[in-house]
Amino acid sequence: MADSIGKLEEEARKRKDRLRMLKEKQTTLEVQSLTSNPESDTIVKANIPKPIFRNYKPESEEIQMAVIENGRVGNVENEVSTQLEMMKTSIVIEEIDVANLAPRKPDWDLKRDVSKKLEKLERGTQKAIAELIRERLKAGQEQDILQVVNVGISKTSLREDDANRQD
Repeated sequence: MADSIGKLEEEARKRKDRLRMLKEKQTTLEVQSLTSNPESDTIVKANIPKPIFRNYKPESEEIQMAVIENGRVGNVENEVSTQLEMMKTSIVIEEIDVANLAPRKPDWDLKRDVSKKLEKLERGTQKAIAELIRERLKAGQEQDILQVVNVGISKTSLREDDANRQD
């Protein structure tokens, strides 16, 4: 694996060098075309890259030197066997964070966004309940003040219990 990474880096460096050489050649050609010297043709011929044959095997003996040898195939069986052996060893996990494993409820973002509005509504509800209690007391109903207050408190506690159950 480390050999293949080193090989890839080396190939990348070679590509960068080739690109740099092509850019330099292009700039020299542009400068030479502007000056238009008769000696420029010999310089251009000297800078022409030699062909490199990777998949093609030329018949001419003159260009046989540019042929690149085929790459060697690695031993796949050894690689697979070492990976299988690594899979057989047990991996020990020291700590498991339950918060990361348990998924959030699908509506958690909605509850977060709506919570401020619900607080305002709850305050308004409490004020409305208080007004209703005052109206009943003023109307002269026969109920005791404590009973009315207890009814109001029990309703709000039931609502809070329902809200907590939904969370």
